[in-house]
Amino acid sequence: MFIDRADIVIKAGNGGNGCTSFYRDTIRRYGKPDGGDGGDGGNIIIRASRNVFTLLDFKYRHEFIAEDGHHGSGKVKKGRNGRDIVLLVPVGTQIIDKSSGCILDDLTKDGQEVVAACGGKGGRGNHTKKQAQPGEIGESRQLILDLKLIADVGIIGFPNAGKSTLVSAISRAKPKIAPYPFTTKEPVLGVVVKDDTAFTVADIPGLVEGAHRGKGLGDRFLRHIERTKLLLHLVDIAAQDLRDPVEDFYLLNKELELYSKEISQKPQLVVANKIDCLSAKANLLRFRQKVKTKVIEISAKEKINLDYLIDEIRKRL
Repeated sequence: MFIDRADIVIKAGNGGNGCTSFYRDTIRRYGKPDGGDGGDGGNIIIRASRNVFTLLDFKYRHEFIAEDGHHGSGKVKKGRNGRDIVLLVPVGTQIIDKSSGCILDDLTKDGQEVVAACGGKGGRGNHTKKQAQPGEIGESRQLILDLKLIADVGIIGFPNAGKSTLVSAISRAKPKIAPYPFTTKEPVLGVVVKDDTAFTVADIPGLVEGAHRGKGLGDRFLRHIERTKLLLHLVDIAAQDLRDPVEDFYLLNKELELYSKEISQKPQLVVANKIDCLSAKANLLRFRQKVKTKVIEISAKEKINLDYLIDEIRKRL
């Protein structure tokens, strides 16, 4: 199950209390202060891992509490520090403070981490010849974990345009493929390797009119192309769903613009899919007349012109 957003509550450990203790022997009239310091509370650390692909682990468990620091003891013995909790998240996860909406960090590299909640410092013992102090309270926060996939190329298009078929044809990814709309219900990443280069592609579930407002979960899918360098705009040139390819092209670009100016200004490769169908020739001629941009003709199903498409993507990247 692909989960790209989760709300969690985290609580770092409290610091241990400092100890009040006095050392006495037969010689000393007054005891010598020898109370040890308390240990520090454990931190909550969030770390990006390339071996994690979804926020599924946070779907059923929402609260994470680190261990408290242990109290100090006599003979200037310091209490043990509380154990840290390390939460593993996918690369591309943003850590957002729920109360303020501020982005605490954006984990875009494998192994990158952030201390999301600091444990409380342990209290000082009376060995410093001062009164023993209690430990500090550890930080607590409500966080939003927001995953945005990191890919070089984002494949966009209306439902049933052939995006999943294309991803499976040019990479080793195996998304579900079926002859009906909305077969893909979650983004799929694939790695395309040719010669000595490789790049990643993201298959975004089909968008519909009103996607920028959240219709068909469009806003949740569109955010997965925010980090891409290039958009591959796939058009069903055969119009198998009785849609107008020209109208679809302009409509989808309008949705991108309404969602984000930055995304709408990303470079695009316009790709006409399903040229193996009988109705494609007439539609392609009209599409070229109306859309004044370079159009790459392919058939993902029959694997026509895919090497040329890959070379064009490599040039743009």
